[in-house]
Amino acid sequence: MEHPIMLIDMQSFFASVERLYHEIPSHRALIVSGAPDRPSGVVLAVCPRAKSRGIQNGMRLHEAVERCPEAAIVPPRMQRYLETSLHITSILEKWTNLVEPYSIDEQFVDLRASIFPSLQENPSASARGIQQNIFEETGLHARVGIAASKTAAKTACDLFAKQAPGGIFLLSEEKIKQEVWPLPVDKLFRAGKKMTVHLRNRGLQTIGEFASLSHLEVRRRWGIHGQVLWMNAHGVDYSPVQKHSAHGKRSIGSGMTLPRLYSHPRELRTVLLELTEEVGFRSRRRGLRGSTVTLGLQGPSCGFHRQRKLSAPTANTSLLFEEVLELLDEFWDLSPVQRVHISLSSLETDLDFALHLFEPPEKQLQRRELDFVLDALREQYGKTALLRGSSAGAGSQALDRAKKLGGHLR
Repeated sequence: MEHPIMLIDMQSFFASVERLYHEIPSHRALIVSGAPDRPSGVVLAVCPRAKSRGIQNGMRLHEAVERCPEAAIVPPRMQRYLETSLHITSILEKWTNLVEPYSIDEQFVDLRASIFPSLQENPSASARGIQQNIFEETGLHARVGIAASKTAAKTACDLFAKQAPGGIFLLSEEKIKQEVWPLPVDKLFRAGKKMTVHLRNRGLQTIGEFASLSHLEVRRRWGIHGQVLWMNAHGVDYSPVQKHSAHGKRSIGSGMTLPRLYSHPRELRTVLLELTEEVGFRSRRRGLRGSTVTLGLQGPSCGFHRQRKLSAPTANTSLLFEEVLELLDEFWDLSPVQRVHISLSSLETDLDFALHLFEPPEKQLQRRELDFVLDALREQYGKTALLRGSSAGAGSQALDRAKKLGGHLR
């Protein structure tokens, strides 16, 4: 293989990190749950031993305990996972300058940028060396998919390396037809449930049957999305491994699962204001503003995901919250809510602040200045140094969220 690209995937990452930290024996099943003391909690991550007992991510904790009562149950610590992920990045950067984080537990590696040209000659041996290096420094096991493109490397890792002896699989161009094409079409990378149903309804049951169509026919029937899937089926991906590609932002959002069902408008507005404040703060800190606000609510008997285009791009908390409230009033039917999410998209840099004609300039400038003063105080003294009066009332989650990272305890 002339230009090998690897996807490094950490095996059962959250559970493995917790096992090492808590020194839980390898023979004992382990479950990571956001609320270990609540039977209604949800399973976030499990080790292979727990998986063998039928426990899956997203399962209710009480059901998982029934299947494996002897399992150790621990809460997630996102800060620990982030620090470990960054440590793994630093290990990979000893092998090559081109390392692209794909997720918290997956990273692409391009050996062409290595200071050791010989690493490209035997990518499987290089993968074993990387695995050993990671294990020696972290105690964690890595699986490696190797191919000529990022998409093919991801396919190699997800579909084959996880079952391969040693956790390494090299997917050559010839092997794509031999190994990938006979698989069911739902195994195609990024196919999605709806697209899978659509392809099957067209009589396309395997990846190979879809790949055998001409690219012109695929483009005519399914547009650009279909063309990308067709390229995935052939292992074609022209995107390079980029060191800083994870830094780009399409949107900035914040959401949470509520500790109980919320049905009172005042309580729900309190939480939505706190989330809007977080979105505004993060946008301003990155020097960004946006022109599309999205609100999502989910409950046992309701759910919607709606967005509104702003008259002018902004990162101001008050203006964003006005739009959030309009979406809430228009689409919420007062059914109990369990999960909420807010995001700001259509982002642009906030370097050139332009006044608009529909409000006095003094008020616009005061609002902008107030945002940055509050941001500075919170940066220096913490997020809870200044709270709105509504956060002292029922339904507020500001103090609880300040103790967490990514929705979980730090």
